[in-house]
Amino acid sequence: MQSGLEAAFVQLGRIVADQPLGAVLRRVADLAVESVPGADDVSVTLLRRGKPVTVAFHGDLAADLDERQYSLGYGPCVVAAQAGTTLRIDDTSRDDAFPDFSATAARRGVRSVVSVGLPDPERRQGSINVYCFGRPEHPVVTAEAQHALEQFAAFAAVALGNAASLAEAGERADNLQLALQSRAVIEQAKGVLMARHGVDADGAFAMLSTRSQHENRKLRAIAEEVVAEVVRR
Repeated sequence: MQSGLEAAFVQLGRIVADQPLGAVLRRVADLAVESVPGADDVSVTLLRRGKPVTVAFHGDLAADLDERQYSLGYGPCVVAAQAGTTLRIDDTSRDDAFPDFSATAARRGVRSVVSVGLPDPERRQGSINVYCFGRPEHPVVTAEAQHALEQFAAFAAVALGNAASLAEAGERADNLQLALQSRAVIEQAKGVLMARHGVDADGAFAMLSTRSQHENRKLRAIAEEVVAEVVRR
């Protein structure tokens, strides 16, 4: 088991630097299945503005059971993500902690469930959720397998945090580039209106703003049309 975890850690370390966030999330789910005994289906839950969302999964059943918990407003993956702790259900047919969810899971063929909160210094709350079908070779997620999952979650949290930081940095750069482009075309449009109507810079901007409000369209779109009119002439 340890060698499997070590191989998973190596894989996580390799994919963060050159993969987008979505690919890292999917790989985390796949590696959990490969490295944790009894992990038949796996999902990754993240809290976005306090609401749980399944951002990656291995096996459609994991995503379905996650959604069941979200609709109920509680369940092991929700509590684990919110509290950063570990929740387990050894037998879904005899569970009293989450009876509605467990009844659904049992009907879908899931015997045991373990959700481990992601310890993330960047406060990105989430969990890795394992669904075990109760096969003869792995009837439940054992205590040893749970420990392996907790180790995996600790390492995966760092990888996810790094990938998310890179994605956010790229998004900020894209937004800055877009802002610079918007500013440039607005300045061009102001110049066109100043020459056309004999107004100053403030007057030209007021004309753009008024049209934007009347047509309920973005200022940049209006500016692009003004500039395009000159280009077409």
